Amino acid sequence: MENKSINLEVTNDEALVLFEMLSRFSNTDVLSIEHQAEQRALWNLTCIFEKVVSEAFDGEYEKSLSAARERLKDED
Repeated sequence: MENKSINLEVTNDEALVLFEMLSRFSNTDVLSIEHQAEQRALWNLTCIFEKVVSEAFDGEYEKSLSAARERLKDED
């Protein structure tokens, strides 16, 4: 399967809030929501993904997800 690129468009506010949240996770290995804006930004991002990730709505979702995870993970 070809690993195509997908372009996502978020606002600067969403990008800033998500950057902070992901940076915090990267530094602590704890994924948590510390401000309601982080939850809103994640909800907004999910809506964006729903528009561009066609696999989410086909009958092979679990198979596609499993294959994507295998391709994306670090090598053992």
